Amino acid sequence: MPDRAQDLKVIVGLGNPGHTFTKTRHNVGFRVIDRLSVLWKVRVAERLVSPQDGRPAGVYGDAEYRGQRVRLLMPLTMMNESGEAVRGLDVPPGRLLIVCDDVHLPLGRLRLRASGGAGGHHGLASCLDALSTEEIPRLRVGIGVLPLPADLEEFVLGPFTADEAPMAAKGIEQAAEACEAWVGHGIEVVMNRFNAVTEG
Repeated sequence: MPDRAQDLKVIVGLGNPGHTFTKTRHNVGFRVIDRLSVLWKVRVAERLVSPQDGRPAGVYGDAEYRGQRVRLLMPLTMMNESGEAVRGLDVPPGRLLIVCDDVHLPLGRLRLRASGGAGGHHGLASCLDALSTEEIPRLRVGIGVLPLPADLEEFVLGPFTADEAPMAAKGIEQAAEACEAWVGHGIEVVMNRFNAVTEG
């Protein structure tokens, strides 16, 4: 069967590659992809190269969920260059969902939006720049605590504490559920369902 872009939905989880960053707060996007790969029994291992210079830009795995073709994608660049993994994607903007952390959302809380700016998230900004549009659905997963530390870079690149880990895991599980709902129903339905549940 031909690989028709119009038939495909793509979920992009943002994070930093490498074992050093696996358990950090900044990598919840990767962990959501990992969770979906388990649920859908798909291996995220196919290499994607940058259309600009041929360097490795990401890894992906294709699955079918409730009759819909879905690609799970994780950039292989560092967070600030995440856009290299989506630059060559030939899918309509509404069929792409970017999953990332949000330090300004309470730990475990979800926020879905159909479009908008990056809100200070450099990985999301890189993706929007590469795609030349802000009309991209995004799912933010809260990693914030009160009060926020002064050094946000050190905070997001650190691991969850033992006390935070259960709430973080719950947020990642709910984010995976939101991704599944997005595949089946689209962003508006998922916004109404998950924003209300996690923010109420």
